[in-house]
Amino acid sequence: MMLFNPRTYDPAQFDEPTRRLLRATVDWFESRGKKALIDTYIDRTWYADFLEFAAKEGLFAEFLTPASADGSKRWDTARIAELNEILGFYGLGYWYTWQVTILGLGPVWQSENEAVRARAAQLLSEGHVMAFGLSERSHGADIYSTDMILTPDGEGGFTATGPKYYIGNGNVAGLVSVFGRRSDVEGPEGYVFFAADSRHEAYHLVKNVVNAQMYVSEFRLEDYPVRAEDVLHTGKAAFDAALNTVNVGKFNLCTASVGICEHAMYEAVTHAHNRVLYGKKVTDFPHVRRELTDAYARLVAMKLFSDRAVDYFRTASPEDRRYLLFNPMTKMKVTTEGEKVIDLMWDVIAAKGFEADTYFDKAAKDIRGLPKLEGTVHVNLALILKFMANYLFNPAEYAPVPTRLDAADDEFLFRQGPARGLGAIRFHDWRTAYDAHAHIPNVARFREQADGFAKLLLTDAPTEAQQADLDFLLEIGQLFALIVYGQLVLEQAELTGLTASDEGGDVLDQVFDALVRDFSAHATELHGKASTSESQAAWALAHVRRPVADAERAGRVWATVESLAGAYEMQP
Repeated sequence: MMLFNPRTYDPAQFDEPTRRLLRATVDWFESRGKKALIDTYIDRTWYADFLEFAAKEGLFAEFLTPASADGSKRWDTARIAELNEILGFYGLGYWYTWQVTILGLGPVWQSENEAVRARAAQLLSEGHVMAFGLSERSHGADIYSTDMILTPDGEGGFTATGPKYYIGNGNVAGLVSVFGRRSDVEGPEGYVFFAADSRHEAYHLVKNVVNAQMYVSEFRLEDYPVRAEDVLHTGKAAFDAALNTVNVGKFNLCTASVGICEHAMYEAVTHAHNRVLYGKKVTDFPHVRRELTDAYARLVAMKLFSDRAVDYFRTASPEDRRYLLFNPMTKMKVTTEGEKVIDLMWDVIAAKGFEADTYFDKAAKDIRGLPKLEGTVHVNLALILKFMANYLFNPAEYAPVPTRLDAADDEFLFRQGPARGLGAIRFHDWRTAYDAHAHIPNVARFREQADGFAKLLLTDAPTEAQQADLDFLLEIGQLFALIVYGQLVLEQAELTGLTASDEGGDVLDQVFDALVRDFSAHATELHGKASTSESQAAWALAHVRRPVADAERAGRVWATVESLAGAYEMQP
């Protein structure tokens, strides 16, 4: 059983304090029950009870305080990812208040301002949440433009005036990391990140901009006093802090998506398995089995990729920045796969997916938000393209990256340095993971497509005009992303011993059955683009492949999916 199941959950891979907090979180939700979970969602009730629980247990303080701020704690991406999955499993809102606290802390933990760092650590210990004041209504998350203006006060500080929009936790945050610019300095040198308090009289909460349980605020500062000791970063360092914070926070979306899909899958399979139509169980229909099997395989791939990406985050250094590719991959690819998983299950359960007393109804709505947070799919695809040439054609030697579940502080994440030079980052040879699994039929078939893509870029690369056509280029990015996705899925399958069992080999073959079809779909899209040349269009059609069909394998994977029926249902 590869999915998270509260009935059997035992996070034995972590140290005792982590195990206790993770298990306590699961137990709190389970004892609270499904009715309270659903009622508070429908009524859009602010989750004060969850924040009270988290404060009492010291959950956020323990997981989100780096050792540099409190030597008894650590910032451990592996256990942060685990909690992301659990919170997503019970509802996006609970994950969201945690996620935006992470974002709010990013500029603080990157800062050398010891006073604010100590204040943030103290606020966490008292149970406060944080907020990240970057986005604005007029500019979105475009950090080149901001209407938050800091005017020097003549005493070494500033007064800040301006709006912020889409700011989670802005209603209660003990500390808000706010991005703005000086009125007296032009260009990048005028950027400033500073710490504000939502309880200050010059902080004006306007409204919640979403119709949801979470509070995504619009707020405005009016002559807010920014003392010198409140300043976190200035100039280009403030710009870098914004991007590096998103690097840390963006990663959390993948495991939240996994958690949402896991809970929805238990509901969907159980409902379908127990429903009879036309004298047959719904799960006896071939198309139903295919759709649920595909959903399960895609969910397994989401989980494998996300878990492996954790290891690259935890081993990152100035000499190894591979995580900067795998990060937008988790944000773009894993979250859009989550949408596919929900849609496949929804096609099966149909009207049930609209019922108010299900978790699925909430999952179907909330899963849409994740690909649209911390940058859209298109923004992240454009970022992924920056790495393509070195990834495919210029491999470097690295020491093997092991599974990283050790109780270590991931301190590099808060000293990432300047947010530039992405095109110079090199990777280990992607072919190695594929070569090790060439005996799996659909891995071998997908490898044919991947090799064909590399050859296309060498012999018929996008022209200068095509590189200026983002619509064309994004389809190239989708094809490239599939190769990266498959690589980390294979690496994690090897490290976890998945391929050592016949059952695991079946699941992996089923995963690549889906990837072969996805590559073919994007190749077909490329064929249809107006900018695609005749030779590129011919390449696209030549690389449409059928997966290697195996009815017996599909039947065995289906048996695993079918075993999910009744395996978990949330306490009433």
